[in-house]
Order: sequence, then structure tokens, then C-alpha cells
Amino acid sequence: MRTRPVRGTVATAMLLATTWGCAVTGSSGSSDEPVPAPSSPAAAAHTTSTGSVSPARRARSVLEAEPPEKATLPSGRRVRISAVGTTSEGLLAVPDDVDVAGWWRGGSRLGDPFGSILVAAHVDSRAQGLGPFAELLTADRGARVRLASAGLEQTFEIRSRRLVAQGSLTDDAWIFAATGTARLTLVTCAPPYDASRGGYQNLAVVTAAPLGPPEES
Repeated sequence: MRTRPVRGTVATAMLLATTWGCAVTGSSGSSDEPVPAPSSPAAAAHTTSTGSVSPARRARSVLEAEPPEKATLPSGRRVRISAVGTTSEGLLAVPDDVDVAGWWRGGSRLGDPFGSILVAAHVDSRAQGLGPFAELLTADRGARVRLASAGLEQTFEIRSRRLVAQGSLTDDAWIFAATGTARLTLVTCAPPYDASRGGYQNLAVVTAAPLGPPEES
């Protein structure tokens, strides 16, 4: 599972030409409106009883977004998630261990109000056999995935499963874009497998929508 480098800015995510690739290993929507800046000092600060102005603070009801650390798949199987970046070749550094998924830290986090939370894992390995993400190949619409971070949990409902051909994802920026409606995007490799052409020829891309806001765990 590989991708070219991606960054956490809207401009980069929208312009990026991304390439994915995956092989059996032998080793272990529309953009949201921008939030307007406060139109007056009163919107960004409050006056104390002595007349001095103190800086604005995050409301206690607002949860701070966090990197996902664990996913519970529709079967009930739990998968550990580690944060990943890119290799020196500009490829997404998905963990070799098929039991561990990689969250692209250039994308959205659990609790972010918009964008794709991209989580990817290998479908299998010669040494380890099928991985947990193999169940995504038959995931049904309406099935649920639970995502958890250090302090938050959120349930997502699968809305679609698509096959995307390996290669440039210029036209499929919705998979990784930190823009648009909030969503969970789960990715793994999909048949057919052709060793002479580099391995799996497709990606299975499962998109899930949040059923409610994240909750403190």
C-alpha cells in the first residue's frame, strides 16, 4: 500500500497527484464553508469584572481532535492504528504488519469537523496470511466501524465500497482530501492480483459517515 507524499493543507490536498500501489509482502463531497473570523473583539475575548480583557478560550463543550489509535471493524475485530507519514520515495508508509493499520497524519483526525480520516492497511502477507482489512472486500452498506483515539470514540456507518484502479489518484482526491464532509475512509488492496504487473490491480475504498459527534471515552 503506497501513496505519494501528501500534506495537511487544503491547497496541497486539492492539487496533489497521488499514486498508490500494493503487493503481497513477505515481511513483517463538497467543501464546507470556512469558519469566519470573529467580527469584533467581543467575539474573541471577554471582559472581566475589573474591565480587563482576557483571551478567548475553547469552550468546554468543544472536543479537541485527536489521531485515531484503534478501529473496531464490522466483524468486531479490533485493529491497532499507528500514525504514518511518507517514505523517502514519497510513498505512504503503511505498516508491514497486516494486523496494524496506518493513519495518514496529513489528513483529518478523529473529531475534526470536515475532511477524510484516511486509514489504510495491507490486505494480506505471504508470511502472515490475510489481515483484518480483508473483510473490507465484502463490507456491506450500513455496517458500522468504531474509531477510537486516546480520549475520543466515534461510530461511523459504511455508505459505499468502491474499487479504484491502482495508479494516479488525481481524480480521486476525495480519498485523502482534508476538505469536504467529515468521513472515515478505509483503504486496502483488492483483486485481481497479477505479479507480472506489480501485484494487486485495485484498491477497495470504503467510505463511512459519522452517526453522531465524537464522545469522550
